[in-house]
Amino acid sequence: MAKLRAAHGGVKAPQLSRSQVATMHAHLGANPIAANRFVAIVSKLFSWAIDRGLLPETHANPAARIEHFKERSRERFLKPDELARLGEALRLAETEGLPYAVDESGPNAKHAAKLENRRVMVDPFSIAAIRLLILTGARLREILNARWSDVDAARGTLFLPDSKTGAKPIFLNTAAFDVLNDLPRLVDNPHLIAGAKPGLPRTDLKKPWAAVTRAAGLEGLRIHDLRHSFASVGAGASMGLPIIGKLLGHTQAATTQRYAHLDADPLRRAADAIGETISAAMDGKGVVRG
Repeated sequence: MAKLRAAHGGVKAPQLSRSQVATMHAHLGANPIAANRFVAIVSKLFSWAIDRGLLPETHANPAARIEHFKERSRERFLKPDELARLGEALRLAETEGLPYAVDESGPNAKHAAKLENRRVMVDPFSIAAIRLLILTGARLREILNARWSDVDAARGTLFLPDSKTGAKPIFLNTAAFDVLNDLPRLVDNPHLIAGAKPGLPRTDLKKPWAAVTRAAGLEGLRIHDLRHSFASVGAGASMGLPIIGKLLGHTQAATTQRYAHLDADPLRRAADAIGETISAAMDGKGVVRG
């Protein structure tokens, strides 16, 4: 929106034309996702203004009928070996510390610690947050803003009174409960992931996430990719898209459909199981029961 303001800031809303929005959309074409989001925001703003009578109902939305760029999916799913590397980096971060680099040509290089001693610990709240994100498929703010009072041990859920999609339960598995049980509870802070200021949650995970992904050799991995990875494991285990959608808190089935290609073909699995049984019987390792 800053670029729109810079280009057409002197134009009043009723005079903004479709050609001006289309030109800006084309100008942002190097980043198709950002360009398309720009058009969507402009469209939403004008719809909002029309709904509230700030513009006449007959006013044409200047973002309407602008063809969006094709977007490449940015979803990334962690493979088993990548999950193992992430887990090892988290273990190092909270035990021995993660290695860090020093500019050997810098003025303070001679005072830096020896190479084998260049390690930094990551606080337990950041480590716990990352683990909870991958173990539950929750969104970042859902975990960072969660309070101890939201934890319902009897039902095995973290019940959020408010989230992106309204009130929702986050289902906690045994591994997630283990993470919570290991977390210290601060007297002056009601949040699971306590921040530096009393009573407030941690605001983000940018620095610890960068350190962990660098140590794991997973540079470029986004925190939101942990949510995708959670869903991909469920889809690969043929747990069913409706179930996965409920675990993620999706309100639209179409949102979960992006994981359909990861769902193991049940016919293929059935054929493999039958083939293994028959092969074992023919090799004298089993019996086929009629």
